[in-house]
Amino acid sequence: MTGALSAAERLARLRLARSETVGPVTFSELLQHFPSAVEALEALPALARRGGRKSLLRIPGRAEAEREIAAVEAAGGRLLLYGDAEFPRRLAMIDPPPPVITVRGALHLAAQKTVAIVGSRNASAAGARIAATIARDLGQEGYVVVSGLARGIDAAAHRASLDGGTIGVVGGGLDVVYPEENRQLHAQVAERGLLVAEMPLGTQPRGKLFPRRNRIISGLALGVVVVEAAMRSGSLITARFALEQGRDVFAVPGSPLDPRAHGSNSLIKQGAALVESAADVIAALAQTPASPFAEPDTPGFVRRPALAAAEPDAEMRALITSALSPTPTPVDDLVRQTGLAVPHIRMVLLELDLAGRLHRSPGDRVSLLPAEQPSGG
Repeated sequence: MTGALSAAERLARLRLARSETVGPVTFSELLQHFPSAVEALEALPALARRGGRKSLLRIPGRAEAEREIAAVEAAGGRLLLYGDAEFPRRLAMIDPPPPVITVRGALHLAAQKTVAIVGSRNASAAGARIAATIARDLGQEGYVVVSGLARGIDAAAHRASLDGGTIGVVGGGLDVVYPEENRQLHAQVAERGLLVAEMPLGTQPRGKLFPRRNRIISGLALGVVVVEAAMRSGSLITARFALEQGRDVFAVPGSPLDPRAHGSNSLIKQGAALVESAADVIAALAQTPASPFAEPDTPGFVRRPALAAAEPDAEMRALITSALSPTPTPVDDLVRQTGLAVPHIRMVLLELDLAGRLHRSPGDRVSLLPAEQPSGG
């Protein structure tokens, strides 16, 4: 889609994005199946019923969506829908892109050369110092630093890059400060840099939201530098997202005696570039072939004719549902097991997702949740 979205389409996309059971994957597939969000909204209840939902699906009304837009503006921010001309272009290229983000501050920073720096919340003094040094030196070379406004490595990177340009991606609403100790830093980033949030205003950060934040951190960047990351840490999740999105992954080596370095050292063993300075990062990025992540065209969903025409019958739905289980299964395995076309399988998965009966796991794997039980009288 080129050009600006109409006012009706913008409002419909916001309502669709805030509807119950609609996440980034579901939003993307709905706009591949329907010509517009207006039509997708109209079809939403029927699709959920086909997936087995018995209760009404909560869909925000026009007035509620308009109130959210007004509240964001009153808080000094802006609400951007995927397809808006000013939606950050690198972020628009990830699969799937976030349907809606709220921003506050210098939006132009998101269009510049950007490097993410992430790492341990319980950072060592040495780790915080190297993160700050890399961030400051990147800024002096014209790079913007993006991180997650957490304590430790994130905070060190933000503070050191306030002059050069910094982007803070928060796990809750744009107006929610977390952790409290970073309140002043949060205000400084909003005033001198850029704040970005995927969640609505007032949303309190919680565990399941941080992976979504991490996906946006890597999505905004050309590459991700990991400084001090324990095994099973959020920083390694960010690195995984970066790889899936085609970004470069860098890691600063640490002592094998320090558990905070086990994850970053593991990344190096797996092929991440070992870096010790901003110069190392810049040199590595210079060797990366030119990609659409730097200057992509104005984004917009491209309808897939096959998906748009997919209308599975009852027999297909039963076959696909029976092939699912509580164990995450790759979609490719469903194709092989059922022998059905991918568009039909995707459509049934979309219906189940809208009904709240599908769980999506990394690696395009899906599992079936119990059917909704009718409420007793």
